[in-house]
Amino acid sequence: MDGYVRLFEDQFKVEGDNPTIGLILCSDKSEAVAKYSVLPESKQIFASKYLKFLPTEEELRLEIEKERRLIEANLDNRKRLSSFDENSAPNAG
Repeated sequence: MDGYVRLFEDQFKVEGDNPTIGLILCSDKSEAVAKYSVLPESKQIFASKYLKFLPTEEELRLEIEKERRLIEANLDNRKRLSSFDENSAPNAG
């Protein structure tokens, strides 16, 4: 990921921009992953403009898992409602 961060720094960053941060958030059925990438020469990260601190990789991973559970529960509820509607509709005859 450092390569992508460096490429972005070289190709797209303009004078006055804050240091580029790479952030990967991935989720599948068995695992959630959160990883940061900050170039070594970027001595300061200006997250204080938006947050008092950056969340840790573990906090991001837990947030991904929580959101995934909410989405899966929502999808399950929709399936149950859809199945209920199909089974309770009067038969055309």
